[in-house]
Amino acid sequence: MSGVNGRPLGRRTFVLAGAAAAGTAALTGPLATAASAASFGWSDDGSNYVVDTGASLVFKVSKTNGDLTSLVYKGTEYQGYGGKNSHVESGLGTSTVTIAQSGTTILISVTYGTLKHYYAARSGENNVYLWTNKADSSVSATRYIVRVKAGLFLNDEPDSYTYAPTVIESADVFEKSDGQTRSKHYSKLRVMDYSYVGWTTGSVGLWIVRSNHEKASGGPFYRSLLRHQSADGGGLYEILYYGENQTEAERYGLQGPYVIALTDGGAPSSALYPGTLTTSWADSLGLSGYVAASGRGKVAGVGISGRNTAYAYTVGLANSAAQYWGSARSSDGYFSIGGVLPGTYTLTVFKGELAVYTTSVTVTAGGTTTLNTIAIPSSNDPGNASAIWRINNWDGTPGGFKNADLMTYAHPSDVRAASWTGNVVIGSGTETSAFPCYLWKDVNSGIIVYFRLTAAQAAAAHTLRIGVTTAYANGRPQVVVNDTWTSAVPSPPTQPSTRSLTVGSYRGNNYTFTYSVPASAWLTDTSAYNTLKIYVASGSGTTSFLSAGTSVDAIDLLA
Repeated sequence: MSGVNGRPLGRRTFVLAGAAAAGTAALTGPLATAASAASFGWSDDGSNYVVDTGASLVFKVSKTNGDLTSLVYKGTEYQGYGGKNSHVESGLGTSTVTIAQSGTTILISVTYGTLKHYYAARSGENNVYLWTNKADSSVSATRYIVRVKAGLFLNDEPDSYTYAPTVIESADVFEKSDGQTRSKHYSKLRVMDYSYVGWTTGSVGLWIVRSNHEKASGGPFYRSLLRHQSADGGGLYEILYYGENQTEAERYGLQGPYVIALTDGGAPSSALYPGTLTTSWADSLGLSGYVAASGRGKVAGVGISGRNTAYAYTVGLANSAAQYWGSARSSDGYFSIGGVLPGTYTLTVFKGELAVYTTSVTVTAGGTTTLNTIAIPSSNDPGNASAIWRINNWDGTPGGFKNADLMTYAHPSDVRAASWTGNVVIGSGTETSAFPCYLWKDVNSGIIVYFRLTAAQAAAAHTLRIGVTTAYANGRPQVVVNDTWTSAVPSPPTQPSTRSLTVGSYRGNNYTFTYSVPASAWLTDTSAYNTLKIYVASGSGTTSFLSAGTSVDAIDLLA
């Protein structure tokens, strides 16, 4: 995917949207062990390796555990959140830490059991390049946290703890005195929507530029922790695997580079963005699991037919070892995905976030796999089916439903949320905006949809469809028509087992429930409203917004 667009997220926080996932590289040059002269170089203070980039940045890495213990930019120390260091996961513990320099590159290598982590500096740059190679599950998750001292940046963004003293859920969701909610989970952005996160004062910017996420999990639409601030300080995250509302197994192998970038207040250089960053200088550094650009391939498609041009289409590649994605050109569906590790992948075409086509594609090192025009069968898109009525559009998201946008950066109890109850009348013009994006057994189960049928329609059986995007505690819809016909309780589809609806994520496994409603269930009086009651069935969950629930994509009654 190509193209990036910057946008401000609040008074002093900026995030870049439109980032691409393409294969990137590593580092180069035979390594020596002596520090260079002049400003650029490294030293040993007894406890840490101290790296001077020769620009305005000096950082330290612990010789004991590989933590980043100091991050000084233009004389100001930025590292230090609640007395904690910056590190992989919550800190690795005793590790083997070495340092080497080759010309304009310094590399620090950290080995902790089977996990290897790297820091690199380049002469004259205010950047720290990082790679993490997780070989197995011996470390519980894969993330890097840049911990920033309190008071250096102002922030009260949706994904912030700031000024939110009341815990309302699981010690990680908070409520402010004005009723607004905050959590580190509320990033609002999907992975494909950003290239970097961070803060700026206007004169100093501290950012973390994400990697291409080829060894991460969850695909282009996954949402995870990006940053937070609290009274103790702030945290910037590069999440490579996170279990919350996760739809895929964890991938292993070298991930990176991702970059800690310091600036004079502006955004980090676009040359650091995933899909743009060139690191041929890393090719000979000997990073474990490193594959240079020459060992990667490319997939290009000449076009996609059968698209609904009102929607953006994304093409994803995934197998057990890696994932990539790119945007399909709006005019003809052309796409190009580069930097792909060799292998056979499932290629998926998404309309919005709804998978409408899959095939298999093989990528070879140094080669381009060119695909002829992909034709999406009309039946693959549920939005093409003729319907008597339809609420919302089939795009794999709850977007358009009541409270849908808010739920990516707030808790359902947030004061800004409209009432989760209220019924819907087909033909009112407000069917979608009045229907809640989420349904819970303990909150709004039993929502009623009112609709009329013609005599001919009422004389026939019809299929009712309810599309969902994820579920919590096996919540799934059971329906009752006109209080006389009740569907069976459907079996729950495979969905993530963790929280979802309350932590800013509707992205699970899209699934369509179908109900065959007999003609005998309809009212024969064409002036009367039929009623469809939608209940949430499940014996799991607890109460309120943690009772069994589901996120809705679209609902329709087929002709």
